[in-house]
Amino acid sequence: MAELPRDILLFVAAYEERSFTAAAAREAATQSGVSQHVRKLEERFGALLFTRDGGRVSPTPAADRYYLRCLEILRAHAAAREVLRECSAGLSGEVRVGLMPTVTRCALAPALAAFIDRHPNVSVRVHEGYSGVLTDQVQQGGLDFAVVPGFPGLPGLMSRPFATTPEVLVAASGPHAEPVRLATLGPLSIVLPSPANTRRQTIETYLRSNEVPLARTITLDTMLATLDMVATTGWVAILPGVMMARDRVQSRHVVRTLADPALSLDLVTIEATRRPLSAAATAFRDLLQETTVTASAAWAT
Repeated sequence: MAELPRDILLFVAAYEERSFTAAAAREAATQSGVSQHVRKLEERFGALLFTRDGGRVSPTPAADRYYLRCLEILRAHAAAREVLRECSAGLSGEVRVGLMPTVTRCALAPALAAFIDRHPNVSVRVHEGYSGVLTDQVQQGGLDFAVVPGFPGLPGLMSRPFATTPEVLVAASGPHAEPVRLATLGPLSIVLPSPANTRRQTIETYLRSNEVPLARTITLDTMLATLDMVATTGWVAILPGVMMARDRVQSRHVVRTLADPALSLDLVTIEATRRPLSAAATAFRDLLQETTVTASAAWAT
């Protein structure tokens, strides 16, 4: 099957990155090469696609419309290639998925074990990280899809609902699994994720709006350290319920749902708009979603 015109690939990269330099890095080209390809497109059709301002470029209305058509071409081309791959011999290839600790701690293992049994010819590579890093990797083509908290969206990305899970209070002591109103607990020493984590602002807003008294806060951007800090000290944390589902039965932690009001986390999968997921990636995404929804549903019982 013929390869796509280089002009389209470089234009789409420049549009999504808003930078010829970043587009060049993404497509293994040179900055001058990207600039020349875009310039030739503009000269060929007599339409300005980008306004230039130092190292940044801004798309024009013509570029917005051209970009949407280019996406159709990219997805159709990738889908046609995928049909040929699927017709060869069942599911095969590689799946590259990005997951937050929220999902890897509880839902990944059962999904991965079941998927490997069903599709032994598929290689699955899992990258763990926080949402900002995973989003960048999907944009740059390093991941097929990632599971992240819901957000307004970015150029070049499409999202779909994945799961909704309650946020829960994790502590070392207290009535196990009994719902809790944080404002009644007195000043809390609480572990928070870093500002780069999209959940940070949600948690801080919840604490302020519900007048939860705080004694101290500390920022930890590692989940293992957060759980150890909570288990061995008087500090607490607010974490996604799906991640703590198994801890309801036996662990070093006491886990309680938030009440009056409750707080939930909406998770979505993100993928690059310019290419559809392979059959293998789609199958793994669906199985992972099933195990995640099942784990999260335990909090409704």
